[in-house]
Amino acid sequence: MNWLAKINFSTVVKRLGTFSSAILLLVIVAVLLFCGYRLGNFYHGYQTQTLAQQQTRLDFIYQQLVEKTQRINTLEVELEVERMANTRSQQTLKSIEQEHFQVKKELAFYEKVMAPEKQANGLVIDGVNLTKSESPAHYRFQVVLVQQLLRKRYAKGYIELSITGSLNNKPTSIALSELSTADKKDLSFSFQYFQIISGELTLPDNFIPETINVAAILPKSKWQKYNRIDHSYPWLKSVDNITQSQP
Repeated sequence: MNWLAKINFSTVVKRLGTFSSAILLLVIVAVLLFCGYRLGNFYHGYQTQTLAQQQTRLDFIYQQLVEKTQRINTLEVELEVERMANTRSQQTLKSIEQEHFQVKKELAFYEKVMAPEKQANGLVIDGVNLTKSESPAHYRFQVVLVQQLLRKRYAKGYIELSITGSLNNKPTSIALSELSTADKKDLSFSFQYFQIISGELTLPDNFIPETINVAAILPKSKWQKYNRIDHSYPWLKSVDNITQSQP
């Protein structure tokens, strides 16, 4: 390889002459340019082909993305429509159930009032309703009384109410007089068909109610015999509005 080190441009010019050296140089430059041009064309064609393939792939992916986006939008619309239809169906069903329950309740109530031959004779405690107020341990109560005699005279008397539960982990029964300002006059009744007696009560601290006990008392008079009706209803702590009716 030492002969390559001895070759330089001056040596070539001396051996070939100036003209021949110039021609050789031009040929070398032309060959290099031609090789570079061909090589550049090759890489340019390769890159163009690669870019075309990538563009085709991007177009395909973009088309798939558009189709999937449209499908997702369609599914979201269908889901929302189904959700709205389901909500309306549930609301309609709930409304129908409430109306059905209310109609049955009213029918049973007025059947007791207007068709007593289908029920036992005499005074009936039809139900007790408790509504929790905003104040702690404070409730509003309603006692519904119904007269079921065929020949209805005025039923006159009063009610007594007490609550049984646990106070400081001990069984306790508390009379309404200890929980409310309602007096005997407020708890009196005089009616021919039905009457609702209302009032308010406040439970003491640390008291857990379990049952509410109601007694309807008919004092002896010229037009009626002495009678007393007692009923107990469970106190449902898990709900604010509690309605328990006599079966």
